[in-house]
Amino acid sequence: MNIVLMGLPGAGKGTQAEKIVEKYGIPHISTGDMFRAAMKEETELGLKAKSFIDKGELVPDEVTIGIVQERLSKEDAHKGFLLDGFPRTVAQADALENILDNLGKKIDYVINIQVDKGVLMERLTGRRICKNCGATYHLVFNPPSEDGVCDRCGGELYQRADDNEETVQNRLEVNIKQTQPLLDFYQDKGYLVNIDGQRDIKEVFSEIDKLIGSSR
Repeated sequence: MNIVLMGLPGAGKGTQAEKIVEKYGIPHISTGDMFRAAMKEETELGLKAKSFIDKGELVPDEVTIGIVQERLSKEDAHKGFLLDGFPRTVAQADALENILDNLGKKIDYVINIQVDKGVLMERLTGRRICKNCGATYHLVFNPPSEDGVCDRCGGELYQRADDNEETVQNRLEVNIKQTQPLLDFYQDKGYLVNIDGQRDIKEVFSEIDKLIGSSR
């Protein structure tokens, strides 16, 4: 089963990815993990990526695509994979089609976890983190017993700078603008399946599980 997982920040992609990997035993391949592995192994492309990352620059498409190709060629991806964070553009999606053609594979589903922008704002701006032990809370979904105090160690809770309303709003706008052409691309290909991500985590996974299970 070859899956591309999509969703805006706060949609619950990471949680669902864990559940898919646990049930189906396919590797979860994220862009960040691929870069880290390639740099650690000091592959030619990994060293190229490192030269851009060290300067705080975006890694060019040709390097990213090469690293994806290396990763998808590895043995653990032969029986399927879950791609997360790639592709990000239509050009990358075209390149992925070519990579998979060369490997004799194809995408089975592009699963897009849909959540209304207002709900995402609530999810992302409500996060609080303990300054002392790093424990994570949410003002609505997982509040601490005492306001502003960590249950685990009694440390002070704070809001990350990138979780404030203005920053979150901007991040969502950028992501929406970036992902819409990609969603249209996969809709035209017939791969796209939209999943309602505003339900309980178990309900969301149950729908994804049925979708994957029905194709095996």
